[in-house]
Amino acid sequence: MKSLERSYETLHLEEVSPGVVVATLDRPDRYNAMTNQMFAEIERMSLDLNDEDDLRVLVMTGAGKAFCAGYDLADAEELSSLGAIGMLNQQERAARALVAVRSLRVPVIAAVNGAAAGGGLALALQADIRLASPEAKFNAAFVRIGLSAGDLGTSWLLTRLVGPAVTSDIAFTGRMVKADEAEKIGLVNSISKDGALMDDALALAAQIVANSPGGVQLSKRALHANMEVGSYAAGLELENRGQALLTRTPDMPEALAAFKEKRQPVFTGE
Repeated sequence: MKSLERSYETLHLEEVSPGVVVATLDRPDRYNAMTNQMFAEIERMSLDLNDEDDLRVLVMTGAGKAFCAGYDLADAEELSSLGAIGMLNQQERAARALVAVRSLRVPVIAAVNGAAAGGGLALALQADIRLASPEAKFNAAFVRIGLSAGDLGTSWLLTRLVGPAVTSDIAFTGRMVKADEAEKIGLVNSISKDGALMDDALALAAQIVANSPGGVQLSKRALHANMEVGSYAAGLELENRGQALLTRTPDMPEALAAFKEKRQPVFTGE
């Protein structure tokens, strides 16, 4: 993939199998804390990968002991000195990066290998699926530094994952949610055994890659769009259009032929 040839300072990208890219946040000495450079690189990575026809799944994880410690507090002192417009620009810069991750047309798996705090929690929430190591832990640390949990999509996404009451508890206290609780409340899909997180993430990616690329992408589009629409009728309309479109691609007749011939389908994604 051409996107993997781009040089990044805060990220490391690797295509580990056909169509599966692992993006590793790569500031382990700072627990992968976010900087403006990282925001810019996450946005550029996402936009570039979205142009790759062969991309099927993105796995995001962190180098070292943490997934992402949120905004680097070494830079946070400057925030209070920014004017209103300057601070708005700062917020929008960060938000664009995370929106770009969520907007990828293919599934995104967050392999949360340690702490995901503040903006790190927000980044994990952009993923379609979250897998956790036993060491994973999450918190909406915003209130602990005088900010709001209404940040980078957290208040919208977390509420839809775990419900308003649990979100209120997490947001108002800023407390740490450890892996076992995160699984119980639905914040993560599963907890891996020690040392097995990436193996589990890649096994899940392989299951996704085995399916029709168009079917997976339009499934993601339907799931995201139907979080926005206001009625059942609007949701059905969107689903109907997607199904009608997919019957016009080669992958559906190939899947039916493979079923009849008792063989694995060969999908092209065209």
